[in-house]
Amino acid sequence: MKDKIDKRDIESLISKLKPLIEKVDLKGEKAKEMFENMKAYLEDSKYFMKTGDLVRSFEAIVWAWSIFELCENLKIFKIKKETNP
Repeated sequence: MKDKIDKRDIESLISKLKPLIEKVDLKGEKAKEMFENMKAYLEDSKYFMKTGDLVRSFEAIVWAWSIFELCENLKIFKIKKETNP
């Protein structure tokens, strides 16, 4: 187990979440609210990383991922499938 937060780990989590955000289909008003919260945590993570606060940056991206996965499991976020023409 690591005892340090690595900036590359945070960047990896951010880069994996960004494309999923673009594919989310929201199911209802609560989903929209949760989606905005998730995006806010993502932006917070990027901000804290810029300021060198890797602990808060990591915490924020973990919250963003938690919201995403919870809403996906509750089926209020659905990932749009790629369609081939």
